[in-house]
Amino acid sequence: MRSLIAAAAAALLLPATANAAVIVNGDFETGPNPGSNYVTIGTGGLIGDVNGGWTVTGGNVDYIGGYWQPQGGSRSVDLNGNNAAGTIQQAIDTVIGQAYAVTFWLAGNPDNGPQIKTVKVTAAGDDADDENFTFDIFGVSREAMGWQQKTFIFSATSSSTLLSFASQNEGSWGPALDSVSISAVPEPATWAMMLFGFVLVGGSMRRRTAARPANHLSFA
Repeated sequence: MRSLIAAAAAALLLPATANAAVIVNGDFETGPNPGSNYVTIGTGGLIGDVNGGWTVTGGNVDYIGGYWQPQGGSRSVDLNGNNAAGTIQQAIDTVIGQAYAVTFWLAGNPDNGPQIKTVKVTAAGDDADDENFTFDIFGVSREAMGWQQKTFIFSATSSSTLLSFASQNEGSWGPALDSVSISAVPEPATWAMMLFGFVLVGGSMRRRTAARPANHLSFA
């Protein structure tokens, strides 16, 4: 019984250990100082530092400082820079066959159209998983950007996965991105072990409660 409970506990730790993946500078807080406005970064430019981060691999993007409300921290990215749709990309260490969930926050440049901002998220290179996500800027402003949390799931096909975000809009007013993170998705067998472990732990606690003798007080 104890060994089964220990196995279930180990399964709980599996997604956070063996299959761990890390996005560098997911919150965009490290990079060329945009000050109270923004700076435009062209193809080949880096949003990060010598330890890595995002590379602009197409068009250009605006690295936003105090120009509008970020989702977190003080910086974010407009995926359209100077009249060009931009793409940013980062290589992530992954485990072949493991499923991962990428969580990010999406908004849109409220200064001009189109009203619907679209970003394409891609992972796994030539055998790419990809999906388009949209944001409607109606009713939002620089002071209240209306950030929405999105999730993209992919399965790794190699030990290093290229994750990219690409604007699907023309012009200088594109989708806005902030707070990107990644986590491993437990496989069905792992979920089953976890649930079994919870049942075992719950049953063990009930038996201990039932077996505990009641306290009696007697008076002479």
